[in-house]
Amino acid sequence: MPIRVALIGTGNISVANHIPGIGLCRDAQVVALSDPNPSALAEASSVTGVTRTYADPFALLKDAPVDAVIVATPNRFHRDLVVAAADSGRHVLCEKPLAMSVAEAQEMVLAAERAGVRHMTAFTYRFVPAMQYMHHLVTSGAIGTPWHFRAQRFQDWDRRAIGWRQRLSEAGSGEVGDMLSHRLDFAHFLVGPMRRVTALTSQIWPTRVDEAGVEHVSDTEDWVGCLAEFASGATGVFESVKTATGYAGGATSRDFCEVNGSDGAVIYELSHPLRVLRAGKGGNYAEEAVPAEFRKIAGSPRNSEADAWQGFRYDQDFEFIEAIHLHRACRPSFIDGLRVQEVMAAIQASAVEHRTVGLEAHARG
Repeated sequence: MPIRVALIGTGNISVANHIPGIGLCRDAQVVALSDPNPSALAEASSVTGVTRTYADPFALLKDAPVDAVIVATPNRFHRDLVVAAADSGRHVLCEKPLAMSVAEAQEMVLAAERAGVRHMTAFTYRFVPAMQYMHHLVTSGAIGTPWHFRAQRFQDWDRRAIGWRQRLSEAGSGEVGDMLSHRLDFAHFLVGPMRRVTALTSQIWPTRVDEAGVEHVSDTEDWVGCLAEFASGATGVFESVKTATGYAGGATSRDFCEVNGSDGAVIYELSHPLRVLRAGKGGNYAEEAVPAEFRKIAGSPRNSEADAWQGFRYDQDFEFIEAIHLHRACRPSFIDGLRVQEVMAAIQASAVEHRTVGLEAHARG
């Protein structure tokens, strides 16, 4: 019997990523949809052909015959929806950041573990082929002991409105949760837990302007910079920004990650998803193609050469469904989401209190 999936939240992430992603999975299908926005719900219903729709997601969880749910809503709804889904015995994939706070993320982990359901945090960029290969190179020892990590995400949104993401009441943070969270996951994925962080944040626009020219209050940060020390002793530098003039290229704008090790170094760039830059000790960087076995996750049915810009996003849904089929943990799980939430909270505290914030519990793994 196919795994029956419900989408809670039917905006662009669901329509562009999760619907085609589930469509590629073996023995899985989207059977129910929920969204309080009637136009978004109607569009998703039209795209999928799914007619079982709900304005109220809790009604879906009560009535719909589904085995798994994907939560793609504003962040403030994540905790209640995930806990309710887990308590009802449904497997859950939740968009990042996992929650509004560490306490909420802990509740979500406990609910999923208590129920024995599969749980996954949508750190989509882990699945970029270049990042998969970079992970292999770093963790296999190909560059020796990691010494330095750095990541950058530069975008130019200028003053354009970004909806709920510009309101702390719905997002919990601005650039920290929206884009930096992915890069914090890179750091854990490649180097491991962090011991302490020192951060600054900045807001450029106190209001943002929608397509009709109407201003809307924004109380979230547009820029974040952070220094980190890893439990291993490695150092880290992060910068993520929505207001980087000159970086209006979307997926081709700067998304950069580098690890320098004792015997070599490697660079990932989203703008080149099928290659890395690699250097040996004492040498300079040169391009290296991602080997075929890293161009999609094992077993994924997608054509790894057909759509390097979008296809990796479908591997995320494939991982979720395969973990359910095989009764194993998802990678990344809610535990990975919680670990990022802890670092996010430390970064926010550091920026407000102008001090270095420790992550001793997190550093123990």
